[in-house]
Amino acid sequence: MNDADAKTQTPPMPKALGGLTPYLQVDGALKAAEFYRRAFGAEQVYAVPPDEQGRTMHVHLYVNGSSLMLCDAYPEHGHPHQPVQGCTMQLHLTAENIDSWWKRAVDTGCEVVMPLDVMFWGDRWGSLRDPFGVDWAMNAPVSS
Repeated sequence: MNDADAKTQTPPMPKALGGLTPYLQVDGALKAAEFYRRAFGAEQVYAVPPDEQGRTMHVHLYVNGSSLMLCDAYPEHGHPHQPVQGCTMQLHLTAENIDSWWKRAVDTGCEVVMPLDVMFWGDRWGSLRDPFGVDWAMNAPVSS
């Protein structure tokens, strides 16, 4: 392989973390990735460059030790945008860091759906909604 070929090859896909990877279709995957960086400390490890309409077919993030993948809608290929329904991204945190994670998410623009509180199962739990319509919950033991 010569230097020109090396420059045009697609970089290898990063390792998927965890045994189950959520893959969300959102309206504005690259904007969501940036929002998740600020709100949840996400690290973008891969992204397909945007097309002429600003859409991307794949973004891979690491969030709290797990992978999260995103894409935009491509209605012309049978993948129209549909609002997220009935799923929640659950962040498992520690008693020491749940408050800082919660504050960062709220300060970045997540809407509080259910405030952090001690739940009947004994952990602190709360629910948020991000500007892309995705629900996020945070859960941590009361003490570690």
